[in-house]
Amino acid sequence: MNNKILVLLYVPTLDKEYTVFIPIGKTVGAIKKYMMDIISDFIDLKFTIDMNLYNKENRKVYDNNLLIRDTDIRNGTRLILI
Repeated sequence: MNNKILVLLYVPTLDKEYTVFIPIGKTVGAIKKYMMDIISDFIDLKFTIDMNLYNKENRKVYDNNLLIRDTDIRNGTRLILI
């Protein structure tokens, strides 16, 4: 599984944290949309398109056009979807 990494995603709106495998060859924007779609399937909540993905440790906002492999997101990274 060297093409995927395991991250922890915290969603403050729900006050829940999810463990998610994400592919390193996709863009941050595609991963963000994927995460919002998966969470929306389990609960009755619609996310807005203007939500951002942040690094929980250093508060960095990720550009939607960057590939995951070109960011500092690695196994065990804690992310926030706001």
